[in-house]
Parts: sequence; structure tokens; C-alpha cells
Amino acid sequence: MIDQPVLPACDHRPRAYDGPSREVVLEMRREFLTPALVTYYADPIMIVEGHMQWLFDETGRRYLDGIAGIVTVSVGHCHPKVLEAVREQNERLQHTTTIYLNPNIAEFGKKLVSTFSKDSGLGVCYFTNSGSEANELAMLMARLHTGNFDILALRNAYHGLSNQAMGLTALHSWKYPYPHGFGVKHVKCPDRYRGPHGYDDPDAGEKYAEEVEDTLRYATSGQVAGFIAEPIQGVGGTVELPDGYLPRVYEMIRAHGGLCISDEVQTGFGRTGTAFWGFENHGVRPDIVTMAKGIGNGAPLACCVARADVAECMSSRLHFNTYGGNPVSMAQGLATLNVLLEDKVQQHAADVGAYLMQGLNDLQSRHEIVGDVRGQGLMLGVELVTDRASKTPATTETARIHERVKDLGLLIGKGGVFGNVLRIKPPMCIQRADCDFMCEVLDICLSEVV
Repeated sequence: MIDQPVLPACDHRPRAYDGPSREVVLEMRREFLTPALVTYYADPIMIVEGHMQWLFDETGRRYLDGIAGIVTVSVGHCHPKVLEAVREQNERLQHTTTIYLNPNIAEFGKKLVSTFSKDSGLGVCYFTNSGSEANELAMLMARLHTGNFDILALRNAYHGLSNQAMGLTALHSWKYPYPHGFGVKHVKCPDRYRGPHGYDDPDAGEKYAEEVEDTLRYATSGQVAGFIAEPIQGVGGTVELPDGYLPRVYEMIRAHGGLCISDEVQTGFGRTGTAFWGFENHGVRPDIVTMAKGIGNGAPLACCVARADVAECMSSRLHFNTYGGNPVSMAQGLATLNVLLEDKVQQHAADVGAYLMQGLNDLQSRHEIVGDVRGQGLMLGVELVTDRASKTPATTETARIHERVKDLGLLIGKGGVFGNVLRIKPPMCIQRADCDFMCEVLDICLSEVV
């Protein structure tokens, strides 16, 4: 019998829960909520409280959050500085649309733009409520600005679940196929683990980019509105784009009249450790950047940031967002950004992420089921295979491990085309002791599936 791993110390004590039971909540959810809602586990857990990297269920049991509410919580659950800013704003004014002036949206826009280099040209913000909205807005801007229609996206990508965003998303996974969108062309994902050009090929980026050129030549009118990509694919399984890929693709897209869009919903705000924005790791300058999730540490908040000349095209259309830029979300976004910058969270993500990567690499050296460990900072992925030579996806085993780590007190994600990648993207306040616990739990679970 394997001993239960001991969670690192935590001085937070959750409040007693006196609401409806887990069973009653599950029954109400099944009866009154859309069947499209899914639960992560066969035996769903109910989370009622959070504190920094910790989550608590209705019984008071504590879990280490290793997926940050699907990469949404950046500086920690219920961070005191963020809570205070939101409390103060709620007491003052909860809602006013952007047809009136309010200082919060202007101050946050100014602070957010300051995180981009001055020579990037990125300087105009359009706030929305979700990453899906931000990506649809980026598509609209690209089409209006260029006068072209076709947009290129990567296979295995994830850009949201609204109508147009689902068309961009090309994660035709083992369970949930996504429809193609009219005017969207998908190109090969530059996956160096599963693709023809591997980690040992220094020219992998250039070689994967060649297919983009073929698509531009043969599958479009010759002119495109834009190209969108995540610098590291999130839901797709933490796939890192190879060096040289984005610079070459951006060059091609611009030669064909298009704009370049970087989806930073998961890679932004210092999560990669090496840069505040994921695209900076590739030495490129996008025309539009979309962001959500970590921007507000859990608030329904997103943004589309563009060059001024690109954003100008929106003035020729009536486009309005009733809740985008509301004062409460702006207060939470600004407070979150201040914590990120003042507390040097990016550097912490780099340091702790490197330590966690060492632990995951050690697991790979001892467990044959671990085929690949990849990612940057605190955006990491562990791909599981039944055979390293054939790289056969260990889909069933991954599902079992995903369930089992929860039983031992760890919550992580899973993704990838075959559902065989463990997604590890915790709140960026995680500590080394938490990493040790995470690796201990994974060690136990990887041993059990053999």
C-alpha cells in the first residue's frame, strides 16, 4: 500500500461550508444546466474555496492546483491585493459602459500597453469578456484592415468556442471534433515530437514553414487577411513552435497582404518565464495580440491589442461591447498586472519552472511511459506513450493517471490530439515544495499504470 503523499504546509484555513451538498449540486446541474457542460473527473469534485495555489472542496480537503483553473489564475486564487482592488471598486461602482468616461479602463489600457516594447507598434486596446471574443475581434480587424478574407491557423490549435473561434480551432481530438470555419485554412502543426522534423533538426522551423507557403500558393486566392498561432499550443498539448518558424511564417503572411496575430491567452503575462509575451521568445512583432485568462486572475476579462493603424479600421463599423471594459473587471485586471510586475512573477515562473522541469525530466528517465517533457516556465506538458519507439499514445493510461493524481491531492489538466498529454500550468505563485509534491504524486501514478 502506497502512503498518501503529504501536501506542503499551508497556513490558510477554509471557512466551514454550509451550502447544498455535492450530490444535490450535481443533481441540479444535470437538471437545470446545459448538457454541454463537462466535468473533469468520473467522480466530480466540488470546489468551494481557493487561496493562492490551493483549492478546497466542501469537506475542507485541500488540493494543489496544477492547472490554474485552466491557466486562468496567474498570481494566485483570491490574491489579497487583487481582492482589495475589486472590493473597493464594487463598493464605488459596479457597472458603466464605455459610452461614459471612467478612469479604470484608461489606466489599465495605458499600463497594459507599457508591457510591449515601444517599437512594436502595439498600442491600442479593445477589452472584451473572453478569449473567444478577442480572437473573433482579431479576425474581424484583419479582414477589415486588409480587405482580404482567408485566415490561416495551425492544426492542433485552440482559439476558443464561440462560433467563429471554433472555426479557427483545429483540435480534432480523439473525443471532440471541431468544425472548420468558412474562410479558415489550417496548416500543419510544427510538432517536433510527432512530426517529420524533430528536436534534432536545427532547420525544423524553416521546414515546417514550407507548408505554409504551399497553402498560400495553392489553397488561397493569393492574398490573406491573417495568420494566428499560439507561441506554445495550450489545449493542443503544450507543443512548442520551433525556432525560426514564426519569423519565416510572418514574413510569408505579410508578403501575401496579411496580418500576424499572436494568441497569448495561455502564454502571456510572464508564464513562459523567459519573456512577458510568448511571441517575444521568437523574435517576431505581431500586428495583433489577443489575451485572456491570466489577464484578470480569474475575472471574465480579455483584450485585443493592435497597432493603431490596424485598430483604426474598427471606427468604420458599429462595434460595441456592453460589458467589455467594465470598471470592476478593469480594477481586477490592473491590480493583477501590478502584482505581476511589482512581485517579479515572470522571474519566479522561470526559476520555479526550471526546478519543476528538472523533476519531470527525472520522471522521464525512470518511466518508459513518459515519451516527451516540454514547455517553458510554468507552461509544461508531459506526453505519455505506450511505446517510445512507435510513440503510440497512452490515452487510456493518461486518463487513469489524471483521475488518480486527483485522489492524491493534485489537480492537473490533460490535452493533446490523442488526450495523452498531462498539462501542468499552475498559478505562478507555486513554490519548490509544491513542485516536489507534484513530482512525488506523478511518480506514484506513473508506477501504478505499468
